[in-house]
Amino acid sequence: MMSSSPANLSDKSAATQMPTVGVAVVGTGFGQKIHIPGFQAHPRTEVVAVYHRDREKAKAIASTHDIPHVCDRLEDALAIPEVTAVSISTPPFLHYEMAKSALQAGKHLLLEKPTTLRASEARELYQLASANGVVAMMDFEFRFVPAWQLFAEYLAEGYVGQKRLIKIDWLVSSRADASRPWNWYAQKDKGGGALGAVGSHSFDYISWLFGSVRRLCAQLSTAIPERPDPTDSGRLKSVDADDTCLVMLELEDGTPCQLCISSVAYEGRGHFVEVYGDRGTLVLGSNNQKDYVHGFRLLASPAGQPLAEVEIPKRLAFSNDYPDGRLAPFIRVVDQWVQGIDSGKAITPSLKEGVYSQLLMDLTHQSHETGSWVKVPSLEAFLAVGL
Repeated sequence: MMSSSPANLSDKSAATQMPTVGVAVVGTGFGQKIHIPGFQAHPRTEVVAVYHRDREKAKAIASTHDIPHVCDRLEDALAIPEVTAVSISTPPFLHYEMAKSALQAGKHLLLEKPTTLRASEARELYQLASANGVVAMMDFEFRFVPAWQLFAEYLAEGYVGQKRLIKIDWLVSSRADASRPWNWYAQKDKGGGALGAVGSHSFDYISWLFGSVRRLCAQLSTAIPERPDPTDSGRLKSVDADDTCLVMLELEDGTPCQLCISSVAYEGRGHFVEVYGDRGTLVLGSNNQKDYVHGFRLLASPAGQPLAEVEIPKRLAFSNDYPDGRLAPFIRVVDQWVQGIDSGKAITPSLKEGVYSQLLMDLTHQSHETGSWVKVPSLEAFLAVGL
């Protein structure tokens, strides 16, 4: 498991002896909320450029955050000598081409989920990063949250014994209001929908915590078929991206896993992962509807005993906490990325993990469209020959 309190985050004097990683931030929604402050908080990274297709908006962001270079063309950002790395947090339909350009330019890459629109594109990016000797990493931040790290330790120690059932609920109301505007998120071909937004996370942590998947069966639905387009006088436009996902998975070890995701669930229970085994039960969960990182608690019980909350040890705690729960784990992601850049080696979660998450999403769509169970190839087989 990754270090929970990396030395170079606490020893800033030592960090100053190491070279700074100059980062161009591409994508200014999540990028401005999390990426820019995260990079500026880390002692080894410096935001030297910001990209936005609207140059005036890019100037405003750069001025607010004291960023020296402003770009409205990605190729201009990639040409800046101080830029050795790029973070991309644009909408999913832009990921492939932008990431490809960054990798071809020899820049290290930090990519938001979902990886791309298709697993074949994700595989191409993985191969390109390997060929060009750059370090490409995914922002799968649940791997870096203290309660999740402790959960992983309990599972690795065999606390539940032989697993009997894994049940995952991620039920929130973020898009339950039908008046929420139509945009790229409402469009399947743009990478919109709940599966891409959070199912990509779930597929990553299922692989991390429980192993690979043997087969799956899925149903996707859209409860709100139209939303108003604010750029077209509020005219209602069709929504074809999913807002509810039901997925049954059989893991490679035979364990059944049920995944239920909805972004339109008023008073939904939140995000919970439950593991039932012959020796005990583990429940990791948060009912925080406003912050998908803050609020996680781990409860455990030996077989036949009541569930009791487990205290998170200080060795796993964040060195700094922030009002936005996403920021502290993102800084840990950045630290992993910097370690990989220093060593010149891919570090988990790399684009390889991004390929597997995207593969499971592709097969979820395939299962929904065919109404059948779909076999999942091994990641190694897919990387070698594809589907």
